[in-house]
Amino acid sequence: MSRKRPGRVRTKRDNRRPPLLLSTIKPQSINVREDEIMSIVCPDCERWRRIMGDTQLKIREHCTRECAAGGTSCEEHTRCPGSNQPVQLDISVEQWGEAMLAADSTATGRRSARQHYKPIPAPPEPIARMSSSPNTPGEALSTYRSHLRRCRDSDKAGRCAGSYRCAEGTRIAALYAELEQAEGQRVRDARLDALLARHRTARTWSRYTETTVSTKSSLAKRGGTAVEEANNAVRDRRPGSVSEFRGPGVPLSPPNQQVHDQRQASLGQQYARKTTAAPPA
Repeated sequence: MSRKRPGRVRTKRDNRRPPLLLSTIKPQSINVREDEIMSIVCPDCERWRRIMGDTQLKIREHCTRECAAGGTSCEEHTRCPGSNQPVQLDISVEQWGEAMLAADSTATGRRSARQHYKPIPAPPEPIARMSSSPNTPGEALSTYRSHLRRCRDSDKAGRCAGSYRCAEGTRIAALYAELEQAEGQRVRDARLDALLARHRTARTWSRYTETTVSTKSSLAKRGGTAVEEANNAVRDRRPGSVSEFRGPGVPLSPPNQQVHDQRQASLGQQYARKTTAAPPA
């Protein structure tokens, strides 16, 4: 089988850029394997292009986009600035292959080989257990004793015996301890709240007693005001007398009698005109 000859560099011109060093190019962006056509990703158009030459390597002249085979000629297209770009192999092919393997192993390590699933939620508690679950320490203790009697009389393996408890017995015992602790805490909190309420009530009544100056404290509402004491006091009043706690007096005559009379006369005239102008029914 005849070996395919590499393409020749038909011009000594280049794009006047510094040569691309193999050590600075990503190993996956160039191919310099033996018995394969050397190619590189053009840094300008970012497409795979062929490397021409044997000793003096350059990127083959090409346009900015792909040309269809047998279609429009490349002469009608814009030449890519990366054409005739010099390429220099400053490292050996073996060193490039090692860099290629290292890059491939790094990319493989970033991809997870296992598929991770979301954790399956725990199954809900059975309805029979939910309905019969004790809510008070007394109910939990009764349930625990009933379980002990049934479990000890059964023939199942791992039944409750002596100080050993099966899984169900352990669960009920733990529930009883939890409810007992919670009940004790609730009782202590209730006692503390009742004690604080009694102290607040005593302080309130003591403050009202100190502010009440009346001698008839047994008839007052402990409000601490003279008005309440006077209202609660049982005293006989003579007919026609006025209480000393009456409100402000209401005026019985207008401030200006003349202006009041003129206003009343004007209102009477307006009413007369309206009555005369009204059509007969």
